Amino acid sequence: MNFEIIDFHTHPFMLREQNICNHIDFCNMSPDSTLSVFRELKISTICGSVVCFKNQMFPTLWEKVRCNNDTAMELKQRYGDFYIPGFHIHPGYVEESLAEIRSMHEKGVHLIGELVPYIDGWTDDCLDNLSVLLKEAAKYNMVVSFHTGGHDFLDAMAERHRDIAIVAAHPGECDSVLRHIARMKKYDNCYLDLSGTGLFRYGTLRRLIDEVGADRILFGSDYPTCNPAMFIGGVMLDPLIRDSEKEKIFSLNAKKLLSL
Repeated sequence: MNFEIIDFHTHPFMLREQNICNHIDFCNMSPDSTLSVFRELKISTICGSVVCFKNQMFPTLWEKVRCNNDTAMELKQRYGDFYIPGFHIHPGYVEESLAEIRSMHEKGVHLIGELVPYIDGWTDDCLDNLSVLLKEAAKYNMVVSFHTGGHDFLDAMAERHRDIAIVAAHPGECDSVLRHIARMKKYDNCYLDLSGTGLFRYGTLRRLIDEVGADRILFGSDYPTCNPAMFIGGVMLDPLIRDSEKEKIFSLNAKKLLSL
């Protein structure tokens, strides 16, 4: 069976500083090669935000956020329908982030994130400010992708914001998978993308499907940190997974979530 594949979790780049591959010097990577890699793997669409680890390049963290968002829109022009941009907001900059949410809505962009607090210098008291931002995003039926850095944080967001789709990134190891399952059973607005660690543990995907169903699991790779070919194989070749489940994970769930 041929499956359409949408990679929900990528971090495309324009500049070398925005390329988070650990082996960048050995991969001959560029914006054009990104397109070639995914086309070669028969991936029809990629989603996600532009990230940069080097805070010192910018006078403020908000300037970094805006630079990454501007790059995402530049890549959207370059890639066309192949790329669904994700944009950043920052709880340390509430008014600026509210304006960014409204601006992106006007541009037809409705995916926030992946938000990665440790990269963008979030503080421990971000919860209330982030709630203000997510309330605004919910008005526009936006989807928000969070890095799984703290399950308590994700649980609190899910409890406060049941009217917005929350996609947790990375299954993680067994204990982390169990936390995702518990959250998804409690809140039907919670989803999980398969990027990063976890999927390579045999039985992880079967357990997720049996526990919470196949309808809220999204294919993702975390390119260029991770090799998307490995994740395709992890779903495509898994003998425990039915073709109907693979089709939902590879594309149907993302299409429904993002109204494609």
